[in-house]
Amino acid sequence: MTICGIATPLGDGGIGIVRISGCDAVSIVEPLVRLRSGVPLRQVQRRRLYLADILCRKKPHDGTVIFGLQDGEIIDEGLVVVMEGPRSFTGEDVVEIQCHGGPIVLGLVCEACVGAGARLAEPGEFTKRAFLNGRLDLSQAEAVLDTITARSEAGLRLAQRHLRGDLGREVRDLRNGLLGILGELEAGIDFSDEDITFIHTSDLEDALSKIGGDIQRMLRTADRGIRLRDGARVVVAGRPNVGKSSVLNRLLGEDRAIVTEVPGTTRDVIEESVVWEGFRVVLVDTAGVRDTEDVVEREGIRRTKVVVEDADVLVQVLDASEGQGEEGWSAGECGSRHPDVIVINKTDLVSDLRLSEVSSGVKAGASTKVILTSMRTGEGLDCLRDAIVACVSGGSFESDGGVVVTNIRHRDALARAGIAVERALDAVRTGVQPELIVVDVRDSSDALGEVTGAITSDEILSHIFSNFCIGK
Repeated sequence: MTICGIATPLGDGGIGIVRISGCDAVSIVEPLVRLRSGVPLRQVQRRRLYLADILCRKKPHDGTVIFGLQDGEIIDEGLVVVMEGPRSFTGEDVVEIQCHGGPIVLGLVCEACVGAGARLAEPGEFTKRAFLNGRLDLSQAEAVLDTITARSEAGLRLAQRHLRGDLGREVRDLRNGLLGILGELEAGIDFSDEDITFIHTSDLEDALSKIGGDIQRMLRTADRGIRLRDGARVVVAGRPNVGKSSVLNRLLGEDRAIVTEVPGTTRDVIEESVVWEGFRVVLVDTAGVRDTEDVVEREGIRRTKVVVEDADVLVQVLDASEGQGEEGWSAGECGSRHPDVIVINKTDLVSDLRLSEVSSGVKAGASTKVILTSMRTGEGLDCLRDAIVACVSGGSFESDGGVVVTNIRHRDALARAGIAVERALDAVRTGVQPELIVVDVRDSSDALGEVTGAITSDEILSHIFSNFCIGK
């Protein structure tokens, strides 16, 4: 069935595109456009733009006008391009009508296509057809959505690497290795009565160990990759009135959180996102942690403890004018999580001698960064921002030799593949029968196949593509 859909965002715009894909795409669009050159659409050169009037037409069976417009009345003028399958995005014949981007114009063009025999596309159906027709593997199809929804340059770079097929190629190589092992094991089982060895135990162990190591290497990139794609949650925590909300406002460059001299002003979790040096950061302000009988404040403290444990980066704020030592930070106050960055704030209120005493009294871990700041003067703000970016980025992926996992579905499939390989390795080392080793190797192969779509189900496909917009 030939489908059509608006491929550009809804709303007013200078240009809007209606995409038509399917074996009847050209024949459906041909009566709806009148090329200024006078050449029929079916005879035009492929992949070239042609200026055309876009028309509506009558239903052929009773002559009723489809939209209440007269037959042949011009809806708009625009450009038309024909892309012949399989060398198109979907792998099918595709026609794109580029007209003005008003919703009325685009809606009428779509209705004209439906009246001529197409149907409206479902969410993600164009990309789904590209996957089903072998133009993309499933990881590339998901990268299309990641490219569209990228909120930072880092996320876009990772999405583009997946869209180019980096992840798919590496996963396919691993899976082909497992399929090769599987073939040799099954051949050995089939010819077990003959004195033939298809793969020696040592070779089998080496091959499985290498594949397992490669899977684990990919898995180690997942946490950071997902964080770079979705944005790192940077939680600002500490006691009341140490300047947490001021830190948030300064980092955002706007007065997002209320700041007063009254301790306990912030009683809920406040979130705002920014993009620094290509990395998306979600800054989270929290309620100050202290003993209190106030019911509302206690609920805010409870929420603080939850977000602290889930933080990608934890920033602890201390007041330079207050006592330091055990009172500054206690693991029991916010759980077992230790800070990645310690901010000693309000440095403008203390002497240099006192500041030196406070700094030397901070109990920071080896990897914890300590920053001296004054939110009143802005001192140390750039250093704080740089420290957060360093924690978020953790180094660049651009120089990494392998791919980066940025999708929870991929991470879970790789984790299952890794577990199955480890089971197979244990079986080989303990002398288990090949029939049982085959089961684990096949489980690992199937799990890897889920990443690229070599092994999948209609339920998984429906879930993935339902997140796309109609025209993609």
